[in-house]
Amino acid sequence: MELLQGGGTVAFWVLLVLGVYSYFAYPLVLWAVIRFRGESDTTERQSDALLPGVTLIVTAYNEAGRIRKKLENCLEIDYPADRLEIIVASDCSSDATDAIVQEYADRGVKLVRARERLGKENAQREAIAAARGEIIVFSDTATEIPSDAIRRIVAPFGDPAVGAVSSEDRFVSQHGKLVGEGAYVRYEMWLRSMESRLAGLVGLSGSFFAARREVCQRWDIHSPSDFNTALNCARLGLKAVTAPDVHGYYQDLKDPRREFQRKVRTVIRGVTGLLRHADVLNPFRFGVFAFQVWSHKVMRWLVPWFLIALFAVTVAVASVHWLYAAALWAQIAFYGIAVLSHFLPALRGWAPARLIYFFVQVNVAIAQATLQYLAGRRMTTWQPSAR
Repeated sequence: MELLQGGGTVAFWVLLVLGVYSYFAYPLVLWAVIRFRGESDTTERQSDALLPGVTLIVTAYNEAGRIRKKLENCLEIDYPADRLEIIVASDCSSDATDAIVQEYADRGVKLVRARERLGKENAQREAIAAARGEIIVFSDTATEIPSDAIRRIVAPFGDPAVGAVSSEDRFVSQHGKLVGEGAYVRYEMWLRSMESRLAGLVGLSGSFFAARREVCQRWDIHSPSDFNTALNCARLGLKAVTAPDVHGYYQDLKDPRREFQRKVRTVIRGVTGLLRHADVLNPFRFGVFAFQVWSHKVMRWLVPWFLIALFAVTVAVASVHWLYAAALWAQIAFYGIAVLSHFLPALRGWAPARLIYFFVQVNVAIAQATLQYLAGRRMTTWQPSAR
């Protein structure tokens, strides 16, 4: 019995470390490496006199209800008209989307309709083949782009080591106010900034990002485009960086319950993309970038399983020492707050409860996505979320 309990206490500490690694230890490792190496957080900026040719690709599927607003937003962009091309990549829309886009042909908007509906990335690939720009910018229909955002997002390409640039998402409520500016978002942006200064981002903001044309030539239609781009940069010896001064604005979901399903779909697509390109996990080939992928993606996707195992082990060793008993009650309280916050939304007005609820919701979504992936579910085609 003592031997069993001894093994249980060792398992407790191992699982605790593994459970917190991705969220706490990994950022500290990045911070320490940056301090040791003296990495700069600045990149060279592109001169306005040398603005590159840009193709803005807007991906759409059955967006008749909001494609006009998106195109008007694109046409208000402050960028030399002779160096900006706008393409709408239609994933075989079956509503009036394509007809509306064609109404803008005399204003320079080009429609590229996919030959068959194979998903967002396939529509993007066909638009890339038709694009003329040196820099290709990708955006979703739901994302509002500030008028100066294209100038800002192409500026870091003045550094020849930069292969792609990601914006930072800003959520807007149904009432027009910014939301989601909490601790978790600030944490993610801080983590992004550190990855950007080392081997580069392991994933960009899929709703608004830019890449050099050569980065877009190897385009896997079965992997998320934000991961495709980061991986292609690493293969070419380039970096994907974040641009904190470039924002993409889009509304939160009208039905908050759909946010959970969106998270599930995102993880399924992410796991699919990573397993299709598992060579990126080889540190002998990809160096620090592989370490970042392991830490940010793989270890984070394993967190719910580490936490489930940790709870079970804590129950088993709770009688060994008061420390383990306290750890058990702390876990019960933590998950209890999450459950109460789910059934009593008003409780989320308390910042700690909101953060706990969000953390648990994310990990439940990861666990569900993992089980669905193992059961054979894949995500290729997509249906835009109602906003």
